[in-house]
Amino acid sequence: MTKNWNFPGDFLFGVATSAYQIEGASREDGRTLSHWDTFCYDGKTYQGHNGDIACDHYHRFPEDIALMADLGVQAYRFSFAWPRIFPEKGKLNMRGIEFYHRLLDELEKHHIEPVGTIYHWDLPAWLAEEGGWLERNVIDHFREFSETLFKHFGKRISKWITHNEPWCASFLSYGIGEHAPGHQNWQEAVMAAHHILLSHGEAVKAYRQLGMDGQIGITLNLNVCYPASESPEDKQAAMLADGFSNRWFLDPIFHGYYPEDMLEAFQTHVSDWDFLKDGDVETIAVPIDFLGVNFYSRSVVRHFSDNPFLQVEQVPAHPDVCTAMGWEIHPESLYRLLTRLASEYTSIPIYITENGAAFDDVMVDGKVSDPARIDYLEGHLRAAERFCSENKQLKGYFLWSLLDNFEWAHGYSKRFGIVHVDFATQRRTLKESGEWYKKLVHMHRQLTHVE
Repeated sequence: MTKNWNFPGDFLFGVATSAYQIEGASREDGRTLSHWDTFCYDGKTYQGHNGDIACDHYHRFPEDIALMADLGVQAYRFSFAWPRIFPEKGKLNMRGIEFYHRLLDELEKHHIEPVGTIYHWDLPAWLAEEGGWLERNVIDHFREFSETLFKHFGKRISKWITHNEPWCASFLSYGIGEHAPGHQNWQEAVMAAHHILLSHGEAVKAYRQLGMDGQIGITLNLNVCYPASESPEDKQAAMLADGFSNRWFLDPIFHGYYPEDMLEAFQTHVSDWDFLKDGDVETIAVPIDFLGVNFYSRSVVRHFSDNPFLQVEQVPAHPDVCTAMGWEIHPESLYRLLTRLASEYTSIPIYITENGAAFDDVMVDGKVSDPARIDYLEGHLRAAERFCSENKQLKGYFLWSLLDNFEWAHGYSKRFGIVHVDFATQRRTLKESGEWYKKLVHMHRQLTHVE
């Protein structure tokens, strides 16, 4: 620690994971396949890696929660596996419900607050076969899933996140094709984004109608888009990139409309807008209690005339200062993003629900030295601390991730964890970054008398 930290006394420090990335047990206790399982089995991930075993968290969660307790974190963000809860249409799997009760029991034993994410991309295969997020009836299924979770866990979980990163679940999945289901169709991508946002609004309404005593919000992966030069073309490209990454999701949630410039930009590839119905944006804009922000890097954007879509190309300004994902390390952009959200969009509480970095970690003599990750975390936490000193909206920070895990299309080739996982033996080893985060959290608790 270079100097003391000055976060508010009620600031939450936590860690985050997601079901498909860590649970494994893909066919146990009634769980059926998700569209990520089938995407992996079709050979669309790095070396065909899949989540059949992952970190075996389904069986090892007491060990993993003991690691959290040792770190001293106050909160744990996790997600529910939809095909573990509804393995078939309309069929509730009580063994799935019981697993998450056991997980919550263990968290409660260690005085760690649970933060539940309803959807972190593991759409049931049976629902994907019906069209997934392209069909409007998926919204009814999502509401049923959400209401089931609220009824079974609503008294045990006081913070709920409807969706993790709608941009990834729609644009990256149905347009760019990097994530399941791997389509490359922008008509589908925009439809999927709309249905995801609409299902978010329906889940929030269900939470209110059930009289739940807690908070509910959504997590967006947001970016800061800089023009590569002062040319009008690059500035326009950066504006479109901002609309594509940020405003397409922020504007309907907080302002009740889609941005006009993006509606125009999408016209080239979206010929049928009948999926937009009267009253939809009002549902999307139903008030929420907090905003979750996932932040990893910035974008530097230049006009690229050969791109038939948004006429932009994202290029790292400093390619030598990047993570193993090729993402530029730029903590100042986190501060700028938080400042923008507070000034342009909302005064509700904000949580950083994911922030972290992948590096090519190597185990040497039973230890993992990862100074680059420590530098990354410290830089971004200093940016968060700076924002906190000016605005008390920021209420917590969830480090991504507790464990090295299945990193989606990258399989097990990218390590984000502060705990090293040997996937052959499932042995967990706290990295030096984990020791660093542990010291920070304990220092915060001592300084603020957090019990």
